[in-house]
Amino acid sequence: MSQAKHDDDMPAEIDFSKGERGKFYRPGAKLNMPIYLDEQVQDALAAIATAKGQELSTLVNDLLKKDIELIQMAR
Repeated sequence: MSQAKHDDDMPAEIDFSKGERGKFYRPGAKLNMPIYLDEQVQDALAAIATAKGQELSTLVNDLLKKDIELIQMAR
């Protein structure tokens, strides 16, 4: 089996010749960013969320919304 010569760093076994540009593009699609918390922060917030009977993401969103309000009021 002969490998085609490439002028770039793409490995020969990767073939995009039958690829379709934009196949999964969705205008206006919104992506949720993964957010990574420090271990100590996550542990503390998870304990608070559990004590309140809330999901961790709900607690974090509520805290961030309050911080955003405070920042906007300080302007």
